[in-house]
Amino acid sequence: MAKESATVFFCKECGYEASKWSGFCPSCKTPNSMVEAPKPSSPRGSFSSVRPGSLPKPVRLEEIEVDRQERFSTGSQELDRVLGGGLLPGSLILTGGDPGIGKSTLLLQVCRHLAASDHKVLYVSGEESLRQLKLRADRIGTFKGDIRFLCETNLEQILAILREEKPDVAVIDSIQTMYAPQAASAPGSVTQVRECTNMILNTAKGLGISIFIVGHVTKDGAVAGPKLLEHMVDTVLYFEGDRHAAYRILRGVKNRFGASGEIAVFEMRGTGLKEIPNPSAYMLSGRPENASGSAISCIMEGTRPLLIEVQALLTRSNYGQGRRTATGADYNRVALLLAVLEKHLNIVFSDCDAFVNVTGGLRVNDPGLDLAMVMALYSSYRNRPVPENLIVFGEVGLAGEVRSVQLAKERVQEAARLGFTTCVLPKSSLTSDLNARGIKLIGVSTISQAISLISNNE
Repeated sequence: MAKESATVFFCKECGYEASKWSGFCPSCKTPNSMVEAPKPSSPRGSFSSVRPGSLPKPVRLEEIEVDRQERFSTGSQELDRVLGGGLLPGSLILTGGDPGIGKSTLLLQVCRHLAASDHKVLYVSGEESLRQLKLRADRIGTFKGDIRFLCETNLEQILAILREEKPDVAVIDSIQTMYAPQAASAPGSVTQVRECTNMILNTAKGLGISIFIVGHVTKDGAVAGPKLLEHMVDTVLYFEGDRHAAYRILRGVKNRFGASGEIAVFEMRGTGLKEIPNPSAYMLSGRPENASGSAISCIMEGTRPLLIEVQALLTRSNYGQGRRTATGADYNRVALLLAVLEKHLNIVFSDCDAFVNVTGGLRVNDPGLDLAMVMALYSSYRNRPVPENLIVFGEVGLAGEVRSVQLAKERVQEAARLGFTTCVLPKSSLTSDLNARGIKLIGVSTISQAISLISNNE
């Protein structure tokens, strides 16, 4: 008699269960979506374990008591702002990024500060030995307080230590190296990552421990494993930027306890990551003077206004048909803006190679960058520089109109704070509450009106 299998296969897209693996889901026909999981102890739909009187009782909204838990600082004002004001007890935070970009370094610095602030900390590493951790810690600085290190990959033993030690903060580095013995699959697989994260989540909520988990990323930049991983945690942080460059950008993609989309800028040094409190000035450092194809814009990253430089280069193509390259901006958006310029300014770009670059390593999706890209492209084409103390923002439509953007007041105030004297913005955003002290506001309704500012700058 054949022994019954202890695992089942289910579709990660629609949840369909099957007794054996197949190359596609028999229900939704999605290829390569069947993954292995432990077989449930009781069949689905069975109520044999449910006893009368043991069911939880639903409560009314006014009967729920809320305890205002105070956040505590991580030691980095930039990281605290991305987290929504600090670290909340019992929260589960996922940190992802390219290899070598600084994930473990940042978390080790956070643990160092928390331990010095009389918090009990446990750092669990599944990738480095204790000697390697010691060498990295010596590079960061002197560690004081109650901080302990553990090298282990068996999650059951790690959770048992968490229940025994009961630290205030714990770090799991990384989730792909952890394994749960009851999940019959290799470490790093979809089943193991999902099962381990679920066990860590229950421990964090049950004991009130703030836990950071480090996640590896795929070639596309997303955390390896099921997308369900990001849904389970409270906060998702991603490191951006070139790991070979000095700057690092930490972006809050998801945050249940604060605003999402916030960013923090760090600089990698020999002693670790140093936060940049004024990223706008940092992004504009090294800006060329009186150079064509360069425009300054103000974008919004969460609730923070950020000044960045947009560079464009137009050259005649050697192959008859121009190509388009975009770094930091949406490629399709660049192609759209070139088509708008051709249509409404009677300029032919089909035989030109167009290159657009957003300096600082940012990937920008703010539509307020459109007008700056238009002015940078036209400036490069005519070889006429944009006025040095001019900043521009606005969304460009297919009819060549300039549309309003959100939080125009915050953008103008940030530009004035950094010494810009002229701001070109959508005419519909010119309201009485704009703070125009020390800066001249020019409202435009079409791209032709904005382009005239370059044409007159000879």
